[in-house]
Amino acid sequence: MSESSMKPSRTNLFLNPLKKSDMSKIVPLISSGTAGPLGVLHLPRLWQKVSLEAAGKIADGYPGIGAGYDSMVIDALGLSADAVRAYITDSKPTYPQFEAWIQAQSGVKLDGDTISALNDSITGYIHDDATRQGILSANGLADGDPRDAINLNNLDDWFEFHASEIA
Repeated sequence: MSESSMKPSRTNLFLNPLKKSDMSKIVPLISSGTAGPLGVLHLPRLWQKVSLEAAGKIADGYPGIGAGYDSMVIDALGLSADAVRAYITDSKPTYPQFEAWIQAQSGVKLDGDTISALNDSITGYIHDDATRQGILSANGLADGDPRDAINLNNLDDWFEFHASEIA
């Protein structure tokens, strides 16, 4: 059987759609440097990661809510990690629906000073030397720039995406 005959055609997918178990895990590719309409960096990535986790589709090694930027955003906005996870898991919101839910939460902090301080902490975060060197090395790059966590994490995600979907 040729390789092309093993791949499902659009017609075959329509008549016999892939089961959830047939789908690959997804590397989240929204950068932590991306903000949605509320202006909060990393929030779209957090939504994507938790959404993928809830659907059983997040790539291995990626937590829905981790200890780094995820927790920084949740804590700075005055949210509960459990509430964020439960809302996304139960409601499967679009990104604008997620932001609307955040705005409706009691005690949420979305003032300009809070968002600015949070965004500054995200853009200013620097990985330790070993993490930086590991990411650069995996990508075939010499030690050096970039040094900021956002761009290093982007390189790491792109490397993982390539390894799982392209190579």
